[in-house]
Amino acid sequence: MILYNVTINIHESVHDQWMKWMQEKHIGEVLATGKFSAARMVKVLVEEDMGGTTYSIQYTTDSKETLQRYYDEDAPRLREEGLQLFGDKMLAFRTELELISEH
Repeated sequence: MILYNVTINIHESVHDQWMKWMQEKHIGEVLATGKFSAARMVKVLVEEDMGGTTYSIQYTTDSKETLQRYYDEDAPRLREEGLQLFGDKMLAFRTELELISEH
């Protein structure tokens, strides 16, 4: 199992708009690609020196190949809307994780 983790720091001035967009639109659109079986959103509890609030959105997929298909077929279009809406008020970085075990 592969976890596609998107960590986002969002500026206070657009926080509520961004949260609504993420929960009501964006996460659902990512799941609608059919390349992920689940998603969860968590708040990072460490305060950032740069301010804002940081969240991690973790999408579950079956393989690196499926994730690569997401990058090739869907990611540019889905990322663009966030850039258009929030620009430099949103800082994102992405990490690929492989699940080793659950206890």
